[in-house]
Amino acid sequence: MRSICFLAFIAFSLLLNSCSGKLEVGDIDLVNWKNDRYGCNGLRIQQLDEIQKMKNDFLGANNQQLIKTFGRPDRVMLVDKSQSFFFYFLDPSDKCENFNSDEAPLKVMFRLNAINKVSEVTISRLDP
Repeated sequence: MRSICFLAFIAFSLLLNSCSGKLEVGDIDLVNWKNDRYGCNGLRIQQLDEIQKMKNDFLGANNQQLIKTFGRPDRVMLVDKSQSFFFYFLDPSDKCENFNSDEAPLKVMFRLNAINKVSEVTISRLDP
């Protein structure tokens, strides 16, 4: 009985995630965003003002909505079983040829809670 309930929960979770659509992003150019992996081309930093305006609108979104909207994260950090972070670099990261090692790159960090919902959006040079 316990395994049937677990399987039903998994199936229900997959159904919910498959129904997730893209997020409303205002004037953010998602084509440029997705073409600027690790912030190497300087296209994402041009979207900084719009990201700052919209960041609280992303609270409560799930991880699949983030991926469908912004593409695969540049970096994922699992802190513990209850939270993880998705990083999208605005400035060139250490994966870029034009990386500036004197200063940490600016990045958008989405904190995801245990049920993969965004609980915080931060734009910072610091790591969590």
